[in-house]
Amino acid sequence: MDSINGNEASELLQAQTHLYKHMFNFISSMSLKCAIHLGIPDIIHKHGQPISLPELVSVLQIDPTKTGHVDRLMRLLVHDGFFAKTHVHDESKEQEAYVLTTPSKLLLKDKDPCFSSFVQAMLDPKIFISWHSMGDWLGGKELTPFEFSDGRDFWDWINQNPEHRKQFDETMDSDSKVISLALKDCKSVFEGLSSLLDVGGGTGTVAKTISEAFPHLKCTVLDLPNVVANLTGSENLNFVGGDMFQAIPPADAVLLKWILHDWDDDECIKILKNSKEAISSKGEGGKVIIIDIVINEKTEDHELTAAKLYFDMNMMVACNGQERNEKQWEKLLLEAGFRNYKITPIFGLKSLIEAYP
Repeated sequence: MDSINGNEASELLQAQTHLYKHMFNFISSMSLKCAIHLGIPDIIHKHGQPISLPELVSVLQIDPTKTGHVDRLMRLLVHDGFFAKTHVHDESKEQEAYVLTTPSKLLLKDKDPCFSSFVQAMLDPKIFISWHSMGDWLGGKELTPFEFSDGRDFWDWINQNPEHRKQFDETMDSDSKVISLALKDCKSVFEGLSSLLDVGGGTGTVAKTISEAFPHLKCTVLDLPNVVANLTGSENLNFVGGDMFQAIPPADAVLLKWILHDWDDDECIKILKNSKEAISSKGEGGKVIIIDIVINEKTEDHELTAAKLYFDMNMMVACNGQERNEKQWEKLLLEAGFRNYKITPIFGLKSLIEAYP
């Protein structure tokens, strides 16, 4: 090996650490999935106070010889911020114990919102194995690595597997509940509107929040007939079966929450054109309200951008969708016939995009 100086050696060691960290990133994800599978967040929550390692192992009903393995699992999850350690006194001695953090509170099965199903769905072996096909897929003709490895597209797989369909619906519902918390304060977004059409609104979590916060607004959820078949509305909320690629019922405003990132540009333009047609009767007073990721690498912190880029790659691998930056959003909106838009980053990963005809 060529001789190197001290600075070069230090840089190489840092580069090696960086490489190892990213090579083993999957271990963090799989450890989190293991904790959810074992029900550790719920065990700590139900314990009602910090729980020691022996207490945790006892509740888990794990062989005491594996106590050290549980300790190592929890050490990583504490390091990654999913749990925290505190000190408690027991029988005149002090010992360490685990408590929940805000991220792990999002995994509690008896609390809303709960993202346990989201974690389990995204780390399903069927999806996970698609990543191994990415290099070969780039040299093939299949639309996605998922299709390359499974032979079906992602949506066919979801709809042919009731358990995965259930996980997917729970995932969308949990995300909607988080978005709903912020939407309640968005009064200006709904000013001057008398009707709203929520496209792909599922069981209506967001539409229900909007209809309750703004009783003057008549809300309609449009989704596939099998999704809305047995759903019951209220005085200012109803459900309609349909296909957003065919036609969208008329309304003053159309809401597209986490819809467009599932599709390529051509399909997005179809949806946006149908949305524009739906609001045409309102004239310049109508608008399309989009809630989706907007990538902004120049101004965002590293962790936020990383999460958005991970989502972008996930959409590429699973369903030929993508996350977009502002220029890409502008291109879509202009090609769909919108004259103006406004972006407000108020939903954490996602932004509010208001598009005007």
